[in-house]
Amino acid sequence: MRVTIAKDNYRNLTAAEIEQLERQGNYAEDWSTVRVAEPFRAASVRNSTFEGHVALGANVTIRDVRLLSDYTLGDNVTLFNIGEMTGGGTPKPLEVMNENGGRAILPFAGMTIGDAYMWARYRGRKAFMQKLEDFTSHLAPFTTHRSHVGDCCTIKNTTCIRNVNILSCEEDPTVVDSCITLIDGVVGYGCTVEHGVIAERFLLGEHVHLEFGLRLNDTVVGDNSTLARCEVGNSIIFPAHEQHHNNSFLIAGLIMGQSNIAAGGTIGSNHNSRTADNEIAAGRGFWPGLCCSFKHSSRFASYCLLAKGDYPAELDITLPFALVNNNVSKDQLEVMPAYWWMYNMYAMDRNSKKFAKRDKRVVKAQHIEFDNLAPDTAEEMLHGMELLRKWMAAAKDGVVYAEGMEKSKRKTVVLKAAEGLKAYEDMLVYYAMKNLPQPITHHSSLITKEWVNIGGQLVAKSDMEQLIADVEKGALDSWEAIHGRFDALWEAYPAVREAHAYGVLCRLAGAEKLDDAQWQRYQQRYAEIQNYIEEQKVASRHKDEVNPFRNMTYWDDDERQAVL
Repeated sequence: MRVTIAKDNYRNLTAAEIEQLERQGNYAEDWSTVRVAEPFRAASVRNSTFEGHVALGANVTIRDVRLLSDYTLGDNVTLFNIGEMTGGGTPKPLEVMNENGGRAILPFAGMTIGDAYMWARYRGRKAFMQKLEDFTSHLAPFTTHRSHVGDCCTIKNTTCIRNVNILSCEEDPTVVDSCITLIDGVVGYGCTVEHGVIAERFLLGEHVHLEFGLRLNDTVVGDNSTLARCEVGNSIIFPAHEQHHNNSFLIAGLIMGQSNIAAGGTIGSNHNSRTADNEIAAGRGFWPGLCCSFKHSSRFASYCLLAKGDYPAELDITLPFALVNNNVSKDQLEVMPAYWWMYNMYAMDRNSKKFAKRDKRVVKAQHIEFDNLAPDTAEEMLHGMELLRKWMAAAKDGVVYAEGMEKSKRKTVVLKAAEGLKAYEDMLVYYAMKNLPQPITHHSSLITKEWVNIGGQLVAKSDMEQLIADVEKGALDSWEAIHGRFDALWEAYPAVREAHAYGVLCRLAGAEKLDDAQWQRYQQRYAEIQNYIEEQKVASRHKDEVNPFRNMTYWDDDERQAVL
């Protein structure tokens, strides 16, 4: 855990310093509760009143604060004209994923997105839940009863900060600016919060950007995410999420990262039972288009792209990389599997690279799998192939109907089912081959088939069950120990993923072990798929370049090139 809340390099003021401070218009009910770090220059402190426990780090600048109590300030902190900044309150629980509070968690400095999800998700394991509460009760500020601002943090013109721990350091400074309100939360390293944000009961991962009037409550926001202008509440959002439109709305959701909520999105805007007890769960790469609305409860496989529409019933989209459309004229739900692979290879390739490229975290406490072809999506595709074969075998008059994707009596039509089946197989071959060494080493085909996404880190379900059991029996006895286990699993992940890749090829081949001829065929097919990917990247981008409607706002190619 990269958290340095408590410091032991503070000292009490000398009698001469106290005398000078009082001479300069400063007042404290008890000067013994004011402690400072070196270097401290008493001559720089004027017309201030100190209340409660105050610890000032080295080179701290404070101007016109008017109220500051129960806060520890790190070194090189800059505060300016804040208005109110009070700490010392007991952290409030976050009612994440469900408005009823049945998944409430207690945030703490150093909590990862995976910690929050694990605590909210495994509610049926009561002994495990009790252990997590016990681990947390021994952490600051639960024990120190004061809040913390980390080194090199800048806070300017802030309206109200109350009971918020702000993590910051020299190599990963945090900035809070421009009339914001933060109450009962944790701000991670390298974050920027500015321009009228109102946030209450929250946890921000690292390098999160909140701005432009965002309203946030009871929500965990993953690393490298941007939220602006919108309303978000009672949710857990995994890393690399984008949502920055005035009229987008996300309530009671689990969004598993690398996602984008477009304008007009109303996710969780309606209740269709007698209480607010329903949820939305979306895998990695969730991307609802303009003006989408969904009913609780709904679930989406990874990398679902949803066309503009008011979806009238609950959804369970089990095909990954799919395009989903509510066809109003035909009164049917339509799902096209493997849409990204078949029609937008440029975006699919770019998405895998851009999230890793944008990751500016200095210390990566939350491990993240950025590749869209990974063990979790591979298993979803294998399951999708089974479903497609089943539905294709039952097709009538050439139309393939899906089952169980919508809570409705109307039909769900699978578009381009045969092409999607072939695309899934190609995607699986590509995933497997790019993760296997050349030449291939011997692997067992007995592989992990169930995976869980813990805040962005992919973990075998069996390893997660073992972690929970070890916490319950005391073998893991702190959050630091849990993080150490996740670190160890991350170190082992490349080898486990390699074994999984080999097992995927064996399952496709219907064999327990690949012989030389099968391996050679997969090598040849891999080369062909690589060529296909390069061709499709160019082709999908070229469609935009030659589209006359995209080009008509430019006078000529030179202007278009300069702009784009």
